[in-house]
Amino acid sequence: MSTSPAPKPARSKRQVRIPARVIFTDPWCFLGFGFGSGLAKTAPGTFGTLAAFPLYALMAQLRLPVYLMSVLTLFLIGILICQRSEDRIKVNDHSGIVWDEIVGFLITMTAAPLSWPALAAGFVLFRLFDILKPWPICHLDRSLHGGLGIMLDDALAGLLAALSLHWLLPYLSS
Repeated sequence: MSTSPAPKPARSKRQVRIPARVIFTDPWCFLGFGFGSGLAKTAPGTFGTLAAFPLYALMAQLRLPVYLMSVLTLFLIGILICQRSEDRIKVNDHSGIVWDEIVGFLITMTAAPLSWPALAAGFVLFRLFDILKPWPICHLDRSLHGGLGIMLDDALAGLLAALSLHWLLPYLSS
């Protein structure tokens, strides 16, 4: 008789209401929920992306190697942040966990000028790639779970959005 491993629980994208007191009293959840932006009733990912704007404005002043190391550090810490948030609220890949959107947007804006046209284009491109999840983003979203799964699909969306943004930048400044 062969015993096969128990199937993994399906990833849940349920919008389970998480009490604000949980988010604001747990440091992992506070970060995972994007400083509270993930508590938005509708479109928490969009609000999480908007929460990245001030962070980008601060980081845009950094030299490119320092910017890249900072984003990589935020990505790696984000794996732990998202995993701890998921464990605390006991919901897999809850839509309110938006640290991945914050880091994904920072990836999108790599080497982009700090200007309203670039911010707007980066925002729209990142949200499109994050929501539509073209291949291989959709594959990562379905096959990886936990903190790494939460972070990796948005990092790839950010990378594709960054490539698209840099292709568009000459047209934005004309």
